[in-house]
Amino acid sequence: MPELPVSSPESSHIRFGVFEADLRAIELRKNGRKIKLQGQPFQLLAMLLKRPGQVTTREELRARLWPADTFVDFDHGLNAAIKRLRDALGDSAENPRFIETLARRGYRFIAPITVPVDPAIDKMSVSEKTISDHPLGGGHWRIAIAILLVLLGSGAGWVAARHFNPKVLIAERRLTANPPDDPILNAVISPDARYLAFADRSGLFLRVVATGETHSVPLPEGFIPQPTGWFPDGSHVLVTKWAGAREPSSLWSVSVLGGAPRLLMDNAEARSVSPDGSQIAFVRGDVLRQEVWLMSAEGERPHRVFGEPGDMFGSVAWSPDSHLLAFVRFNYGSGFKEAQSSLWIVGPEGGSQRLILSDSRLGEALAWAPDGRLVYSLAEPRPNQGDSNLWAIPIDSRNVRASGQPARITSGPDKKVRLSLSANGKELTFLRWRGEPHIYVADVNAASDRITSPQPLSLDEGRNLPFAWTPDGKSVFFSSDRDGPSHIFRQAVDQAAPDLIVGGPDSVQLARLNPDGSELLYVLAPAVDDPSHLSRMMRIPISGGTPQLVLRESQITNFQCARLPSKTCIFNRSISNGVSYFIFDPATGKQKPLTDSERLAGRGHNWALSPDGSMIAFAEWRRRKIPAEIQLLDLNSGAWRSLSLQDWAGVSSLDWAADGRSLWVSAANPTGLEALLNVDLHGHAKSVLQEMRKDVGWAIPSLDGRRIAFWEAGGSANAWLLEGF
Repeated sequence: MPELPVSSPESSHIRFGVFEADLRAIELRKNGRKIKLQGQPFQLLAMLLKRPGQVTTREELRARLWPADTFVDFDHGLNAAIKRLRDALGDSAENPRFIETLARRGYRFIAPITVPVDPAIDKMSVSEKTISDHPLGGGHWRIAIAILLVLLGSGAGWVAARHFNPKVLIAERRLTANPPDDPILNAVISPDARYLAFADRSGLFLRVVATGETHSVPLPEGFIPQPTGWFPDGSHVLVTKWAGAREPSSLWSVSVLGGAPRLLMDNAEARSVSPDGSQIAFVRGDVLRQEVWLMSAEGERPHRVFGEPGDMFGSVAWSPDSHLLAFVRFNYGSGFKEAQSSLWIVGPEGGSQRLILSDSRLGEALAWAPDGRLVYSLAEPRPNQGDSNLWAIPIDSRNVRASGQPARITSGPDKKVRLSLSANGKELTFLRWRGEPHIYVADVNAASDRITSPQPLSLDEGRNLPFAWTPDGKSVFFSSDRDGPSHIFRQAVDQAAPDLIVGGPDSVQLARLNPDGSELLYVLAPAVDDPSHLSRMMRIPISGGTPQLVLRESQITNFQCARLPSKTCIFNRSISNGVSYFIFDPATGKQKPLTDSERLAGRGHNWALSPDGSMIAFAEWRRRKIPAEIQLLDLNSGAWRSLSLQDWAGVSSLDWAADGRSLWVSAANPTGLEALLNVDLHGHAKSVLQEMRKDVGWAIPSLDGRRIAFWEAGGSANAWLLEGF
């Protein structure tokens, strides 16, 4: 992301909130009145304003503000400069509006900025780009779990876009203030923009936008709502009721004035009401099996519009005349590794299908404004890939195609999800979501297979995912995208900061130990400039050293090795009609097909190789069916058997315990409780960790079985209003 070029006349003035900074004159004004702020505090502000939404490290600040030949207490000087700057802005470290502190790393400017620019600078070409990882399933099926928590830009990131007229300024205003780990699940603005209907885990609420006055909307006990749109009458909200694994989700009409909710459709997830109020778009199906459907506003004449194997859908938006549908589509390959992320427009009967945009950075957010613009989200480039911002593209509804180039609307941190527009299109609401997995380690009680004393290994910003322990059980190998690309780090349980093991420009997708524990095997995502699009499996001594290539293959989705005396290593890859499994040599890369591959083929499976190399365990990813099932394949005899997990569904991961006598399984129960289970080979499940406010990820045991490393991910989300849209 380029810095703001302070030498250009267009960028001399930068506005944020009620402030305006003149970088050339070194002046800061508030509501037009000059504020005293000079020297290092202003230089610090200028550096942050040049890179909104990006982290400016303490090392960068030291190099710019304190030359190498300057002898000073750097920490004291920087802290003093930050305090003077915050005092001038009326900001605070505890509740920042402008400058966010990232512990031990640096600072980030988080408020929207506006600058006078030529709108041509802020355009992005529309093209059908190469299919790549999407936040629902990128990299490896396990990484897909972490990013699915979110489900829930571009290099011109410093530009704060405004409509298609650069003179129109857009302001962001926060509407809700839920604390971390208690996120807003969804929020929709009323047609007249007077009210916000929103839900969190405690229920459904109605807030007056102008005053903030808030009232709860009475609902029956056990009714877990997620509002997705208003009916044109302004008194009813379209709501999805989440009922858990034993009962599918359903669509309801809820009056904000009171009264019993009215059932519209079973086995459905709501998406949107047409502007004329005559039709409702919704989604049916399970993970990787979704379809877009339509029905009348009364729940009649339901019919399928679109959907193919491997599809999952984000938002569905209606054209202003209610004649067309736009939707964000994520289509996954057989191995659940890569998704084609695309934006489509179709007719209400499934005709006139038109691809508008294909981009691996596309998010689930979508809205269709009355002036014809489609608003969508794109992830930011590295190192801010955890953030996304809103873009808009004009649509010619008559010819069902884009009629101009995309333009950026927002610039700032966090993911922008769950869009909602007022009837006149002048007010747009969205959620700013932040959720990242963090690693914890815990001791395992060998007698009870229960865990004690979970402690955080790393709470640094970024996605942190554990993959292996060192043979002595003292350190964890994990991936983290804290530097931009996903790298491999090693950190002892009593170590303050990790050691980098695998760096470089390419992202690591997963890592394992070889059978004798002497080397770390890892898979790199295909290089951007590699026309073959092949993943590379590499090996490196666990103490670090020079990596060596093991093999190159397309669509590697998982691999695992047994432990000595077994030398078995297996990987699988996606192919056009399923999944293929191979036994490979971790030193030479030589491979041969695994027998019975036909039975193993499936879309969206987890699998794990037992420590002795004799069995593979399989489970369908996040299937809502209860009881969940785990399939075991004996590699010696070819025999299969099934384990049924009573009272549990939604298996998201499974790994063998160190002794091979049980499995560590992440799953959910019908109430939405996330849990880490220890499952023996008879299907008896013990819950060792339960969370209602966080997602629980996979658990990696140390080789001696005395410890596990697992991840948890909470989240924070609040509703914001975009005024002047």
